[in-house]
Amino acid sequence: MKRSTYIVMAVMALLFAVSWYFKAATYHGNVMSPLVAGFMITLAAFLTLAIISFVYQDNPFYKFAEHLFVGISAAFWMCQSFWSTIVGNLIPRISTGLSKYFGQPYRDEPWNFVYWLPVILGILLLLRLSSKIGWVSRWALAFIVGTTAGLSFIRYLRSDFMEQISSTMVPLLAAGNSGESLLSNITLSATGPFVAMLTNWVIFLGVICGIVYFFFSKEHTGLFGRASRVGIWILMITFGAAFGYTVMGRITLLVGRLTFLYKDWLGLIS
Repeated sequence: MKRSTYIVMAVMALLFAVSWYFKAATYHGNVMSPLVAGFMITLAAFLTLAIISFVYQDNPFYKFAEHLFVGISAAFWMCQSFWSTIVGNLIPRISTGLSKYFGQPYRDEPWNFVYWLPVILGILLLLRLSSKIGWVSRWALAFIVGTTAGLSFIRYLRSDFMEQISSTMVPLLAAGNSGESLLSNITLSATGPFVAMLTNWVIFLGVICGIVYFFFSKEHTGLFGRASRVGIWILMITFGAAFGYTVMGRITLLVGRLTFLYKDWLGLIS
């Protein structure tokens, strides 16, 4: 390692110790001891700054925080799956002794091979760690991926495909949420018949133009081409809105971390 790296590491360690000392000295809560609270707040602040440092460039501090986050997340979900799936769901169905050992009520059910199938698949997956017979794990992995794909296909077919078709079949002469006829009261109210009819027409034409864009068996010229270009605009607006929604979610996370830094760590805001 370069000399400058050692200097940076020493400065960071010194800043961590100073922050730990001041946060422990100013802690007034009763949840944990001041020493532990100061350490946890300081650690959270430094890990947050390490992640944000990637905006400048890739660096060892970012890599450390990234690997720590991924490792802790993997370990957490492994423990969650063990206690909720294996201990809470599998063991009470296959073993009286293990149920008593883990403090779970035994479920007196007839013997069923289906309960042992995930045990066998799990053991086969662990064979991936072996360099000689690791190929056996492909059978379990193929079964899991195939089953998940089949179940997800049915779920998405109902939730996305069928729901999309159902939502497209809207009345083009809407009556509005209040039940008035179209010609009785033409207003710009959000619950009025005119706005409801306009919304349904936008949905209908947007879906048709979007489908036309993906119809490549006919040249996109004339009226067909104009509808295709409208479909492009519909797709770009949809993708932009989805991307903006994702960005706003990330901005919310960033605001939360900045609030933690300025309020809980530095104490600059109340």
